[in-house]
Amino acid sequence: MMNRRQLVIAGPAGLLLASTRSAFAQAHYPSRPVNIVVSFPPGGDTDALARVFAEKLSTRLGQPVLVDNKTGASGTIGNAFVAKAAPDGHTLLFTPNTMATAPLVLKPGTGAVYDPVKDFTPVILAGTQSLFLVVNAATGIRSMKDFLAAVHAGKVANYATPGTGSPMHILGEMFNGAAGVKLAQVPYRGSGPAIVDLVAGHITAMYTTLGPVAQYLAKGQLVNIAVADPQRSPLQPAVPTLAEVGVKGVEVGAWQGFMGPRGMPEAVVKLLNGHLNEIIRMPDVAERMKALALIPAGGEPAALSRLVADHNSRFGKVIKDAGIVAE
Repeated sequence: MMNRRQLVIAGPAGLLLASTRSAFAQAHYPSRPVNIVVSFPPGGDTDALARVFAEKLSTRLGQPVLVDNKTGASGTIGNAFVAKAAPDGHTLLFTPNTMATAPLVLKPGTGAVYDPVKDFTPVILAGTQSLFLVVNAATGIRSMKDFLAAVHAGKVANYATPGTGSPMHILGEMFNGAAGVKLAQVPYRGSGPAIVDLVAGHITAMYTTLGPVAQYLAKGQLVNIAVADPQRSPLQPAVPTLAEVGVKGVEVGAWQGFMGPRGMPEAVVKLLNGHLNEIIRMPDVAERMKALALIPAGGEPAALSRLVADHNSRFGKVIKDAGIVAE
């Protein structure tokens, strides 16, 4: 065992060694291209924003930063890939809050396994988003009253989401319970494919963020029925909240953030967090985020850490109580 003198010597030496390793990690990062994994296909807002950040990060880091779409199983395939990657900062995950809930609804053997709270290193919360219920305009539905009438008449039987276990799926099931209906979820591999079918009339309704459907709303091809926020969205002030149209107690939002595998060096996390905070404040990036209907966030990694834990716990209870299970 060490005596007191050895402990006194080892203490500062250990701190010096840790500090040296941290400085070395930051000074030599990145040593090769950085991959940003997006667990959904191109066409959605997560992929679009990831590419904006990739371009800006590449310039700042002096290495190529590439977006790698690893889709499947409601995003859990790509998420698990990052969780198992080397924690050196060369593999990152840009993800919506689906990563915190998807594992809770998948049947054993149908998706990749990871712990949203324990298996990742939060880097930064990029932005937050509102969720909306939109319908195909050709249906003639223009309000929640119209929508529920169509449901009761058997004209609407399901709704699209970008994946099982997504915030949109949880919103759909909470809506079912609050409105007393039994609409079936039709999960897609991301928002892009779902919106293609929605606009084409292959499916009537969808729970979604605003960005991917904004152009179709502007053209009159889709209609925005309600927002799942406590207050109306400043981006769509004419759209009522679910509570305003009689569907009480249903409030679900979304967010986008950067994470890495568990155990990333603190110096690398600090470096990335600093760059990303500055990128978020760039006027052209803020404008792009606005076009995607994201409210910029930023801040310390702890803010994202708290959100992941909150969504995993709070919506985990909703999932359990409602018996939400992927078919």
